[in-house]
Amino acid sequence: MGFNILTLAAAQTTLDKLKAIPPIVWEKIGLGVLVVIVVFIVIQRLLKINKFVLAGAVFIGAGLVWFNWIYHRTEPKFLTPLVDRIAPFFPTAGAYETKQSTLPGDTPKKK
Repeated sequence: MGFNILTLAAAQTTLDKLKAIPPIVWEKIGLGVLVVIVVFIVIQRLLKINKFVLAGAVFIGAGLVWFNWIYHRTEPKFLTPLVDRIAPFFPTAGAYETKQSTLPGDTPKKK
């Protein structure tokens, strides 16, 4: 019986375990909760907007992100095969400098 009492006295309480967690973890958890609350509020506000205006804004925003991915080639890995097919039709970073480095009438050297 005495062994059980000593074991209970030596056991960490939940509060002791929570105190051992670094403060940065609590900051990240708090930030996550705050982000969820803000996203919920934003979604509630967006539901009150005219659907055509919202669809236009989403279309323009998605297009800007898409063309930024193509220009800088920073797309997610799962979209790389699709962007590889589309990228030759759009300008990319560094293409202008490469074109300007050659003289008129010269053919660029292929690597």
